[in-house]
Amino acid sequence: MSAPGRTRGSSTRYQQMTKAERRASLRLLGTLLKPYTWQLVGLSTIVVLAQLASVAGPAIIAWGIDNGIPALLEGRATPAIAASVAHIVAALVAGGLMYVFTRWNMTIGQNMLFGLRKRLFLHSQRLDMKFHETYASGRTVARQTSDMDALAQLLNSGLDIMVGSVLQMVFTLTLIVTMDVPSGVVMAGLLVPATMLTVWFQKRSSVIYRQIQTNSARLISHFVETVSGIRAVKSYRRQQANGEQYEQLAEDHRQSALRSIHLFGIYQPTLRWLSSITVAAVLMVGGFRVLGEELQVGVLIALVLYARRFFQPIDEIANFYNTFQSAVAALEKISGLMAEKSSVTDPEDPVELENVQGEIVFDRAAFRYDEDLPLALRPTSMHVAAGQTVAIVGSTGAGKSTIAKLMARFYDVTDGSITLDGVDLQDMSLDTLTNNIVMVTQESYLFSGSVANNIAIGNPAATREQIEAAAAIIGADTFINELPDGFDTDVRARGGRMSAGQRQLVSFARAFLADPNVLILDEATSSLDAPTEAMVQEGLEELLGNRTAFIIAHRLSTVMIADRVFVVDDGQIVEDGTPDELIAAGGQFSQLHQAWQDSLSDTQ
Repeated sequence: MSAPGRTRGSSTRYQQMTKAERRASLRLLGTLLKPYTWQLVGLSTIVVLAQLASVAGPAIIAWGIDNGIPALLEGRATPAIAASVAHIVAALVAGGLMYVFTRWNMTIGQNMLFGLRKRLFLHSQRLDMKFHETYASGRTVARQTSDMDALAQLLNSGLDIMVGSVLQMVFTLTLIVTMDVPSGVVMAGLLVPATMLTVWFQKRSSVIYRQIQTNSARLISHFVETVSGIRAVKSYRRQQANGEQYEQLAEDHRQSALRSIHLFGIYQPTLRWLSSITVAAVLMVGGFRVLGEELQVGVLIALVLYARRFFQPIDEIANFYNTFQSAVAALEKISGLMAEKSSVTDPEDPVELENVQGEIVFDRAAFRYDEDLPLALRPTSMHVAAGQTVAIVGSTGAGKSTIAKLMARFYDVTDGSITLDGVDLQDMSLDTLTNNIVMVTQESYLFSGSVANNIAIGNPAATREQIEAAAAIIGADTFINELPDGFDTDVRARGGRMSAGQRQLVSFARAFLADPNVLILDEATSSLDAPTEAMVQEGLEELLGNRTAFIIAHRLSTVMIADRVFVVDDGQIVEDGTPDELIAAGGQFSQLHQAWQDSLSDTQ
């Protein structure tokens, strides 16, 4: 008995979530449209005038036939000429107004998309690491590509359809009723099944188009993640498995597209069949009325032309509904991403730091990555004096990188506090924090562009001489100068033109140029082979300088230059002392040191 209750509860929660998402997406759309309120009013006015000029055509023809032809028979050409000129003027006015509307509307739409793309990009960068580690990169790409394309279609054609097509139907029906009430009754009668057909089509198409949008996003996400992880794909020979998964996703997309085609195959022919019946009915009713001399021939011709036009806006509105559904689904996803909040934010009244020395204090700092996960860092207290070089060692998963991420404020502590020169990290702005604390990670990510530009990320205001000097101090200038264009060489996507060790050296030069007061090296030498590590060791000491430094490493060759060593195990510091003191104590660090010495002996 409980299962149905749970099902109803889940369904209710889903409906509430959907309503909330819809409200959020409409709010986002409102913020996009608000700056252009008066321009949209102007566009709507243009559409009204353009539709009036457009629907006037058959009425002018009717007047020309019923008044111009008899006048010609009497030898007077003025009415016929007037009708011809009026029809041409109406066509030119309608065409000219639609040209102005299209240019203006497209400009506004592109401006809206430009603003939204920028907001979305900046927002995604401001979100914390927890978001980026849980939200698939492919989904983020889909928000900026396929979802933006769907929204663009709404902005480019929405106003024309929502205002223009509706007005065309209203004006057409009004003129038909004005010209001949019986023909208007026939039109209204056949409008009922056309409306029922359109409602049926819209209900089914909304479901199908959401499926198409979802399947398209899944395809993009899988493709992006496969390309991003191509090294792992090739290392573990995942090509076949990934291909099969992509094939299934592509098949899901194909099936949803086929369902859409099938639905169109029913709707459009049926609507055109109703349109043909309407034209035949109007012609028949009007024909008998012409024979009874109750209706003029010109009016009958105008009624037939209007009848042919009447169902065109219905078709346009139905087709636009699919675009609208796709855009709404895309807008919900975009607004969902925009609604994501970062847990790491600037304080309302940030503390400004001056003459930072680099003292770091953990006061019973504790952290867990999620509420239902155990503590990754147990309550920890430690004091690191300014200018000290501290090595943090321990087994994989012990909590070393967690300490680094908390100091760099990729995450905020769950309990306790971390201070820099006595100021809580959460009380200072993120810009101030970044200016004083820099972390070099194992990944050593390089962006597309020149070597010099990648180094300059550490200090965008640096001169070319400062960039080259930073590379020389680290020891990166030797291999950089051997590149085809030296410091101007394009490193290509993700630094693919360089080895892992070379990328790490560039990241060291970048950190040196940033000149932080606190430097964190998180497994930053792990990508260096023995010869490269020996080459960079002197540069590493230059990088450390007199600043406060934290070195997280497995290789003790790097650790031994530290003033102090923390041994971390199971999320807590279990040993603290100088390298020599810990070696003499015979604990975990001593065992690590002995294993390192044994490995050196084996290689000799």
